[in-house]
Amino acid sequence: MISAFFDLVSDKVASAILAMVVASLLPWAVSIIAKVSGGFRVINNAHPRDFFQHTTGMAARANAAQQNSYETLPVFLAAVLVAMLFFVPQSIINVLAWLYVIIRIGYCTAYITNLSTFRSILWVLSMACCLMLFYLAIRVSV
Repeated sequence: MISAFFDLVSDKVASAILAMVVASLLPWAVSIIAKVSGGFRVINNAHPRDFFQHTTGMAARANAAQQNSYETLPVFLAAVLVAMLFFVPQSIINVLAWLYVIIRIGYCTAYITNLSTFRSILWVLSMACCLMLFYLAIRVSV
């Protein structure tokens, strides 16, 4: 199973760039779930933050997943770019980048479905992908 994942990930730079695009779009996708599940209407677009302050349940959790996705995104983007800048092997960058994306999708799903412990584990694993990219960049530069 793991080797199948490695086989699917290209060793081209475009693969990491695509992972960055997907990670950047993930908060937007989760915001749609938050809006649909919370009964968001066009009129709520005038003050969407006020709308989300009054949501509960799935809508509130989806909104929190969206916010956390935006919070971790800069770390991920910086980690990928730093790894590329310091010539970490592209195949390793790509695997860690796509692993981050897959874990973050799982994280958002766990958050929305209220699996708090699993969500926390996935958060740690997603950040481990970023930290590994930074670590490898440091190792290559020494």
